[in-house]
Amino acid sequence: MSSSLWIRQIHRWLSIAFTLAVIANIVALTMQMQATWIGLMAFVPLIPLLATGLYMFAQPYLGRRGEARS
Repeated sequence: MSSSLWIRQIHRWLSIAFTLAVIANIVALTMQMQATWIGLMAFVPLIPLLATGLYMFAQPYLGRRGEARS
């Protein structure tokens, strides 16, 4: 399995974790719980999700630049 497929798979699982963290945050807000850590829990998967998303966004452009040199 190539590295780009691993990045894509990691990105998918991180998106699921982020969605669950947002749902937990919404549930906590509706129950009027004062737990700041629940709100910050969404940032844990969000930061690597951003990194993998930016990598996948830039990948086609970086590939074109390499082809133009050949």
